Amino acid sequence: MDIFGLGARKPAAVNPRIINPPARASGRDFSFGIFSFLLMFLVASAGAAAGGLAFGALSPAVLVRGYAALTLVALLYALYPCWNALLYALLFEMAALFAATGLRGEWAMLAYELDVSQLPFIAGVMIAVVVGPSIQVVAQWDKVLVLRLGRFHRVKGPGPIFLAPLIDRCAAVVDTRIRVTDFSAERILTRDTVPIHVDALAFWMIWDAQKAILEVEDFLEAVTLSAQTALRDSVGKYSLSTLLAERDTLYREIQGILDAKTNPWGITILSVEFVDIQLPKDLEDVMSKQAQAEREKKARLLLAEAEEDVAAHFVAAAESYRGNPEALRLRGMAMVYDAIKTRGSMVLLPSGALQDMNIGSVLGTVGLVKGEMERAASDAAGEA
Repeated sequence: MDIFGLGARKPAAVNPRIINPPARASGRDFSFGIFSFLLMFLVASAGAAAGGLAFGALSPAVLVRGYAALTLVALLYALYPCWNALLYALLFEMAALFAATGLRGEWAMLAYELDVSQLPFIAGVMIAVVVGPSIQVVAQWDKVLVLRLGRFHRVKGPGPIFLAPLIDRCAAVVDTRIRVTDFSAERILTRDTVPIHVDALAFWMIWDAQKAILEVEDFLEAVTLSAQTALRDSVGKYSLSTLLAERDTLYREIQGILDAKTNPWGITILSVEFVDIQLPKDLEDVMSKQAQAEREKKARLLLAEAEEDVAAHFVAAAESYRGNPEALRLRGMAMVYDAIKTRGSMVLLPSGALQDMNIGSVLGTVGLVKGEMERAASDAAGEA
């Protein structure tokens, strides 16, 4: 139970249909970091230096207690970054400083028995407590939407910005870089009533932080659910074969639908892409068999076309040799020579080819010459 209202606001529930929800920051009025911490000590030190120059050096006990109280205030801001913490911090710091100055008596807080030399340091510490959470540093890619007394004031950043204490609060910090959101749509029915599961990605960015925060409650959930709806509507218009073959058309259609819906929110959809399309198992087997049959059909057609081309070339060659037996005989001799040279002395040819090309005598002559050469080689080897 949060009695003093210092607890962080509870984040909104995350939609379970969003696959990768980002971590949502709890509600807060400002952000307290190392820069704010150093700024607080710098301001307090400036007050101590001003008092030392005007009235002399302060006692170490006053400085130690003042800086220790300032450290505790910084820890309070880091744990509870809201303006309620500022009020408690001021009360705590005043009590610590008055105790450090050595006031005595039951009504010491109202006695104003402070040493004049301590006033600059006290003023510096009080200013540091106020200025610490008021100075914010915004990253280059961020925009901060500032509300003043609950109404929109302006969008600030990047760089250092100033918040008016108690009346200004950082309603949201918007990242203006390109984002990617993955979403899915289960059991979408295509035009030919095939149930499929689609995983997709959407690349988008915020170009107007004011509209993204003020026009829609949760722009991340709105973009994701809008993408799922557009995906279902677009997939239902196409058959499965068209969906698998013409994805680019579907990408552009979904992007156009989303862009028209999210532009009033200050958001632009850059592109939509499919990660995976899951089909029913039995349908995958059928499509695999169909694809295999189509590949075999194409292979056989290509083989038949090659046979036709070869036959056409043979016909053309026969026409060239017709009426010219000398050319046919020379071609036969060249074929026999190539075969003997590459495969050995035994060549098998149809008897009709020998008679048509008159290469019987040629083969006999070649065999006789080869036999004479082998005998001559063996005689030479015997004499040696």
